[in-house]
Amino acid sequence: MRFSKSVKSSLHCLPSPDGSHIATLFATVVNVRAVTVINVRAVRNLEVVNVIRPLQDFAGPIVGFQWSPSSRLLLVSNPVEIRVVSALDDSFNATIRNPVAPGTKPAFVGFGTSDTEVCVIAAFGLKFAVYDLASSKAVEIGSPKIFSLSAAARCFSFRPRTHHLALLTRTAGKDHISLHAFPTRELQRSWAPDTVDAQGLLWSPDGRWLIVWDSAAQGHKLLFYTSDGHIFKTWSGPANPAPEHKDYATGAGIRTVQFSADARHLAIGDYSRSLYLFNMTSVTEAMRLQHPSSLVPRDTLQIWQEQVGISQAGPSIHTFMRTSHAISPSTRPQEGPDPASGCVSVLFDPSSALVATRLDDSPGTVWIWDLQAAELRAALLFHGNIGDLFWHPTIHETLLIRCEGEQYGGVVFVWDPLSEGPRSVDFSQQLPAKVVGKSRALWLGRDTSSSPSLFLSDAQNYVLASLIELDQGEPPWGDDYGVTGLTGDGRATMREESPLELVPAADIGHDEDDSELEDTFIHKR
Repeated sequence: MRFSKSVKSSLHCLPSPDGSHIATLFATVVNVRAVTVINVRAVRNLEVVNVIRPLQDFAGPIVGFQWSPSSRLLLVSNPVEIRVVSALDDSFNATIRNPVAPGTKPAFVGFGTSDTEVCVIAAFGLKFAVYDLASSKAVEIGSPKIFSLSAAARCFSFRPRTHHLALLTRTAGKDHISLHAFPTRELQRSWAPDTVDAQGLLWSPDGRWLIVWDSAAQGHKLLFYTSDGHIFKTWSGPANPAPEHKDYATGAGIRTVQFSADARHLAIGDYSRSLYLFNMTSVTEAMRLQHPSSLVPRDTLQIWQEQVGISQAGPSIHTFMRTSHAISPSTRPQEGPDPASGCVSVLFDPSSALVATRLDDSPGTVWIWDLQAAELRAALLFHGNIGDLFWHPTIHETLLIRCEGEQYGGVVFVWDPLSEGPRSVDFSQQLPAKVVGKSRALWLGRDTSSSPSLFLSDAQNYVLASLIELDQGEPPWGDDYGVTGLTGDGRATMREESPLELVPAADIGHDEDDSELEDTFIHKR
């Protein structure tokens, strides 16, 4: 395993989608560092390749910091202004002022389907706005259905390839769905779905289906629409529920939905221990996975239980032992007369062969299911609650796990079917001090040409880790953090580099030729 040296960070620090750069937002500037080769003479290290300086008058709390889909632009927003700038040069600079009503902050700010499209959901569901930075035009649609900070993204979805926007709104106590063309976002079709209180909509990865699901309080109800907005089928729950679920019709309904990457499966989780999987070729329920209350090991089921060792001089040691006897996953202490239960998350790996699930009443267990065999393949039991789960975006069957709690500060786990249980990756010894605040771990990019790499950041520093061994080559950022270039005879040159290359606030200013969008968009549809 190979680690980079620690680099100064902040609460707003993100690797680009392609994993080639890392952007960090400080008080008045954004630092962009290169992870991989950027030109024929650059070596692979974490040197600063650009300092973005148009933020000296950017006051107020940050509500959005994001890379564009192509890893070319960066978006920074506060409650009264959105700025989109080029990450590596001065080729692009756009500003949107007053995107929401004064005194409020947006519920959602982010890129749309292209680098020059920005979507904003105003507070209290006042409007859904799409800004086209290339044409300086905006489209505003009133009354988006969902506008809470945690769930706002469920009220809209972009169709793959054609980039049509499907939007869920609510007026006069009735749900409505509208389809808008790309790039003009002109309305093409709208209708009122047969829902009482729709909770979200989602396009399938192949763009063939648009699904909409009703509130869990209304029972099991999910509607399948064709790509042109015509109803195809309505699912009202399993046809033959298990005996212990005989009263499902009067209980809570759908909690989570997720398509597989190849669009062949749709997983539906409710408030029971069951997971329902649809075959999307025929749009029929194909299998039902039941999370057992007791795990019995067998040849086809691996049960790995975490062992935590405490050392006097160093950090906690996390190892895993394969259990050879029956075991019941630890459960959450009951809080109140009716604690939450059911499937809280469902994640398909890129190959669509495995699916990872978490149950609300077993917060420290990860369940890995084999879809081809329709059975449980592995159960990973941790002492702490699971915080995050991420399959690698391109490398099949490789799962990143982060747990919550002080004993897991700076420690994440990686699992794959061929490993002897989850492998711990301890970043804490690479950081200059104890982890500050809540750490965040992500896969670094989508490249499959090298071994998987990880990014971990807290409020002050970040570190990269490559899962390659010492004799398997270099990590993406190279072997030597201090190497900055090559001399004429091919020898590496070294220089002292401060963790940051910042410019004093007094010296920061806009270039005279910076292009900027109008204060407010005057061409509104």
